[in-house]
Amino acid sequence: MGIAFRSVGLVVRFDSSSSRWSALVRESCAGQEADTGTTDVHVTVCERGRPDLQPLQPLTRGAWLSGPTVILADACGSGLDLAVDANGDVLDVTAWPSPSWRHRGLGVVAPDRRVLLHRAALLQYPALWWAGVRGLVPMHVSAARVAGQGIVVAGPGGVGKSTLLSTLDGTGDLPVSDNLCAVGDGVVHGLLEPARGASGRGRRMPHGRRESRWSSRLESLEAQHLVVLRRGTERRATVQGISPDTAARELTGGTYAAGELRRYWAFAATLALGTGLGPAHPPVEQAARELAHRAQCSEVVLPATPGATFEEIVRQLPHRGVDNGASPSRSALGSGV
Repeated sequence: MGIAFRSVGLVVRFDSSSSRWSALVRESCAGQEADTGTTDVHVTVCERGRPDLQPLQPLTRGAWLSGPTVILADACGSGLDLAVDANGDVLDVTAWPSPSWRHRGLGVVAPDRRVLLHRAALLQYPALWWAGVRGLVPMHVSAARVAGQGIVVAGPGGVGKSTLLSTLDGTGDLPVSDNLCAVGDGVVHGLLEPARGASGRGRRMPHGRRESRWSSRLESLEAQHLVVLRRGTERRATVQGISPDTAARELTGGTYAAGELRRYWAFAATLALGTGLGPAHPPVEQAARELAHRAQCSEVVLPATPGATFEEIVRQLPHRGVDNGASPSRSALGSGV
C-alpha cells in the first residue's frame, strides 16, 4: 500500500514491499500523510534489479545516462542508487539499497545520521529538484502563520528557529516548515520533515534535539514578514527594521551555509545536466531578493537564554508604512522574555 504526502507544493507518493523502508517514510511524514491530488513525484524502493552500469553512458563521476533516465550511484552518500526519470509530468524515482562497508558502519555508530541521508536522497532532494523544475527555489528558512500573518524566519543553523517554532500553540498559530522551504512569487512551500526541538521524544538528532510529529501544519503561506534571527548576549530580545538588501544577503548566505543542503547543489546540477530540465544552479540570490522586497524585513536579536516565544516576537514586528531599514528603530520585548 502506498504512502502519500505533500511537500514543497507537490504530492509525493512512495511504494515499497519493504516494511523497513515504509516505516522510514512514515516517520519522515511526521503524522502528515495526505493522499490528495495528482501525484507529482513517485518514489519506489526495490531490493533487486539494480541496473548494470557498465554499458551506460557516463555523465559525471558517479552518474550515468540510460536514455532519458539518470542513474546516480550512492546518491548523496546515502548508500542508495537512484534511477531518476523526468520524461513526463511525474518524476519517477527508483531506489536500490547498495550499502558499502562505510554505510553499514555508519548505521552502527550513527544510525540517525544515516536516516537523514536516506530521507534526503529518497524523498527530500527529488521533491526539491522537481519543484525547482517548476520554478521554485530551495531556501534554508522556517515559516509559520502567527497571529494571522505569514512569517518567514532566516538565520544560521543553531540560532533558534526550531525553538521558536516549538512555542506555537498548534491551533490558530501553525507551522509550515522547520528547516527547509521552496519559494516562488512570494509564496513559501514547506518541505515536510519532522519537527525538532529540545522537548521532542522521537529520534535523536544532532545538537541535542529530538524529533516529534506535527499536531497540525500549513503546507504553504504568503510571506508578509521576513525575520532575520541572531543570538545576543542580553536578557531581552530586541527587534529592529532592516533593509531588504540586508535581509536578502542573510537569507542567501544562510541557505548556502546550511548543512541540510550541502549535498543538494551537486544533486540538482547532475540531474539538470542529464535531463536538460531546470536550472543547473538554482537562482537563490535572485529569489532571496524578490522575497525580501515583497516582505517587511526585520532583525530579531534573541536573548542569551532561550525564552522568547514566536507570538511575543511577532507582536513587536514593524508593519507596512514603517521605514524598512533606512532609519531602523529598536524595541525590546517585555520583561521575562
